[in-house]
Amino acid sequence: MALTDKTCKSADCPADKARTRFADSGGLYLEARPSGVKLWYWKYRFAGKEKRMAFGAYPAVSLAQARAARDEARLALKAGDDPVQVRKDAKLAKHVALGKTFEAVARQWFEHWKGPKSARHADYVLRRLEADVFPAIGRKPIGDITALHLLAMAKAIEKRGALDIAKRALQTCGQVFRYAVTHGVIERNPVADMRPGEALKPRKKTHYARLEAKELPDLLRRIEIYAGTPYTRLAMKLMALTFVRTSELIGAQWAEFDLEAAQWRIPAERMKMKTPHIVPLSKQAVDALQSLAELRGRSGLLFPGERDHDKPMSNNTILGALKRMGYGGRMTGHGFRGVASTILHEHGFEHAHIELQLAHQERDEVSAAYNFATYLPQRRTMMQWYADHLDRLRHGAKVIPFKAA
Repeated sequence: MALTDKTCKSADCPADKARTRFADSGGLYLEARPSGVKLWYWKYRFAGKEKRMAFGAYPAVSLAQARAARDEARLALKAGDDPVQVRKDAKLAKHVALGKTFEAVARQWFEHWKGPKSARHADYVLRRLEADVFPAIGRKPIGDITALHLLAMAKAIEKRGALDIAKRALQTCGQVFRYAVTHGVIERNPVADMRPGEALKPRKKTHYARLEAKELPDLLRRIEIYAGTPYTRLAMKLMALTFVRTSELIGAQWAEFDLEAAQWRIPAERMKMKTPHIVPLSKQAVDALQSLAELRGRSGLLFPGERDHDKPMSNNTILGALKRMGYGGRMTGHGFRGVASTILHEHGFEHAHIELQLAHQERDEVSAAYNFATYLPQRRTMMQWYADHLDRLRHGAKVIPFKAA
């Protein structure tokens, strides 16, 4: 028996039931719940499966309106289409037209965000969005995306072993959603409901192989008589004297150096923390750089690759040299940083000066321009002491503690 407005108004669900259904005709029914909510549904079959389609809540959607929606959906079904999918496609088309899919908003965010970033970094972020994020959630209306959608996207990336990329994908999505909230496209950021550390597997901390400080004198002597190319020998020598990251050394350009001022300024785009970094150069480091300049001149890269001079040497070059000298699995390019930190701390240098010289301290964009030059006189003194200390170790001389000097 078909429903009437009167039966719709009186439709009720007993408290001991989860729901009660009141059938109309053609598969349409009103579902009442103990809370008093009444919802319209239409039951149909598509591709051999029973499905249902929601039409809204009564009385906001009247009986007449629910029947009209049912009839429209039946026309789509008769034409061979799934009515639910037709509605989803229509909603998507509307959001595409309005520029409100995740991909559309993300591209708007990217154009806004990329301004001060290096072209290389911006290109990397866009390629990661296009490769990992857009295929998963790009076509969804940004307001419909939930934390579960984001978790599924991140888990798919994690599954192939790219844990760092999965975490960065979530971070980038968070930036896109914050942009959307700021511009009134959505009301809240679903990434705020997530913690990457809880959603994804913890990353196994990497401990770089490094020598004990007492083993350093022998390594320094071996570097001095290294039988390989002079470029590799000088690269290892500079690594020991400056204790920068391997990527920062092999990617160094001559334009970054002022040998008269004894200073190396590494631009933000080449630093892990994405802020500029100053390396005060000891007399020994300047001598090594002058030797390098005599071999190759002062233009382009300090350490170009053997085959392609427009690209830096491989980051495995220093590792391979250490292995040939008998330090395979015992020392890495990164290990010079750990040894320097240990020695400098043991000899009484300020922790803040050491950490800043190691470029460990994270800085925000506002303070970065100021902070990267902080403690420069003290760091210059520290770097010269350390270079002199390495000379003493190499020659086997007695080491004098800094504070007692």
